[in-house]
Amino acid sequence: MERERGRYDEGMRRLDPEQLVRLGNAAYGAGLCLLMLGEREEAAEWLERASARWRESWEHATPTSWGRPIGVIKAALIAGDDHAAAAFAAWALGLGCADAESPIGRYAATLALLVEGRDTEAAGLAESLRVEPFPPEVADALVGISTSAEAQYRVAVQRVLTSFETRDEYLEDVPVADTVIVLQALARRRGLAAELDSPLLPG
Repeated sequence: MERERGRYDEGMRRLDPEQLVRLGNAAYGAGLCLLMLGEREEAAEWLERASARWRESWEHATPTSWGRPIGVIKAALIAGDDHAAAAFAAWALGLGCADAESPIGRYAATLALLVEGRDTEAAGLAESLRVEPFPPEVADALVGISTSAEAQYRVAVQRVLTSFETRDEYLEDVPVADTVIVLQALARRRGLAAELDSPLLPG
């Protein structure tokens, strides 16, 4: 936690466009750490910082840097900020991610459409994610959410969780199943959330 805060403060002192993604990563790591410690309000503040830095970084990015709008939306969903998530979803779709050739771009669009409640459109894009190298379990979970296929979703999200539990590397070295938290947030809105228990999820 202190490492992430230190990295963020250091980056702010020598702020330049190249620093923005690293600042977003550090703030995201700090937010996840605080979430796992049960400090939800402070976690939300750091996740908001992550979204802000990643969105700012888009101005200096290539047109296919879809990981940035994905991070922006994920951070808002994990923070539980529905208003921010909706605003970021509209922004992401305005960038043209729904028409992206790459699966990662269409992933950004799928998340955005689910945030906006446009499940039918999201379902078509989620189906298009069932290609290598996109994680098949994440694609299956998104299809399950967008089609209200409860059984399919619950099996898929457990597979996503297992993929986190069996990996050796995590973003910012913070062992948290952040994608699972995001999927559960979207599923919960539709009454589909699964009962999950893991040391990689907040209590």
